[in-house]
Amino acid sequence: MNITIIGTGYVGLVTGTCLADLGNHVFCLDVDARKVDILNQGGIPIYEPGLDDLVASNVEAGRLGFSTDIEASVAHGDIQFIAVGTPPDEDGSADMQYVLAAARNIGRYMNSFKVVVDKSTVPVGTADRVKAVIQEELDKRGRADLRFSVVSNPEFLKEGAAVEDFMRPDRIVIGCADDEDGREALAQMRKLYAPFNRNHERTRVMDVRSAEFTKYAANAMLATRISFMNELANLADRVGADIEAVRQGIGSDPRIGYSFLYAGTGYGGSCFPKDIKALNRIAQDYGQTLRVLESVEAVNNDQKHALTNKVLAHFGNDLKGRTFALWGLAFKPNTDDMREAPSRVVIDALLRAGARVVAHDPIAVEETRRVLALDFADAPELLEQISYCAPKDPMSALTDADALIIVTEWKAYRSPNLTKLKAMMKSPVIFDGRNLYEPAAMRAAGIVYQGIGRNSR
Repeated sequence: MNITIIGTGYVGLVTGTCLADLGNHVFCLDVDARKVDILNQGGIPIYEPGLDDLVASNVEAGRLGFSTDIEASVAHGDIQFIAVGTPPDEDGSADMQYVLAAARNIGRYMNSFKVVVDKSTVPVGTADRVKAVIQEELDKRGRADLRFSVVSNPEFLKEGAAVEDFMRPDRIVIGCADDEDGREALAQMRKLYAPFNRNHERTRVMDVRSAEFTKYAANAMLATRISFMNELANLADRVGADIEAVRQGIGSDPRIGYSFLYAGTGYGGSCFPKDIKALNRIAQDYGQTLRVLESVEAVNNDQKHALTNKVLAHFGNDLKGRTFALWGLAFKPNTDDMREAPSRVVIDALLRAGARVVAHDPIAVEETRRVLALDFADAPELLEQISYCAPKDPMSALTDADALIIVTEWKAYRSPNLTKLKAMMKSPVIFDGRNLYEPAAMRAAGIVYQGIGRNSR
């Protein structure tokens, strides 16, 4: 099939590449000429395991291409995926300007039946707005005879495992209109996704608004579990319980399960923070307050300070003259995404308290430099207090460190040489924001250890 992907960000690039790998001919459009040049030169503007090889092989096979030519992109695809960004607006709502601009371009240039797919995470009712914009452009051209249908097909991709998630989906949600055009659109979407349904049916067909709502509901549920466990972990520290034992105790209940029950420093990234804000805003627009989700967001914002609160309680509020090793910058492993990353909150607090930070991350150092330049625009001189280790040498961050702070659970941090770690540090203290280690093992090694909810009496 001929497919157009509008937007070569995280969702668009993964979706387009994986669809090309299934044998489709995919035209990836982006208005950012610099990004298109990078892709056409064999580069990848994001980090996602396995994606670079997949892009290269499909470009070489002639199934995948990148361009800024809007008219050509509309002509190419019978199915037009809108996969542009929907960043949070000032009021927390999703900014729809890029989605509507993409829709407007489709209306300006289409000359045959098109299935227009909202792949971006968008508020309920977006398909109606997209449809109205396309129809407006067709009316301007005097081409009201041209038919199209707008479909909601939300993505459920985890950063760091996006290729695997796309190629082995647990569900495919398709929201279509219940009319002739909608049924034709559904037939094309079923044909596109047929390779994923050979073993068993993974497609969930519903009305468009329910499909749009499903994406927000899924992320809201997962974020709620994270914030709930973080609140329990903070209480566990006070009452003398071990949150890891609690996690196993409740996770073994099949009604609850183990997923997303790990206590830590809060969620970050491009999805959960943005989508929780947007869903809260949608509720306000309809005169409703989502009290649970407002609390989920508040708890998460507070949790990002959990590690630095422990550091300040241990060392005092004045950290001048102290050096902290920091392991992990990206908001999660296997990505370089620094959006809403808890490490940014930790670094901000440490540098402004006068500390020096020696940071390590296998992937995200360059992206960290970029975002910290923005975070410290009011005090750029503080950036002189942070330095970075080589990607393959996390242990070098420990030299003469007053403490080690762990923010991201990269595999490289899971089994350090404790004897070497203790010898390199000025004082053997670990603040573990991801509960990577067993407290008893740390105590036996002579290391002062503070996790999240693991400081049982």
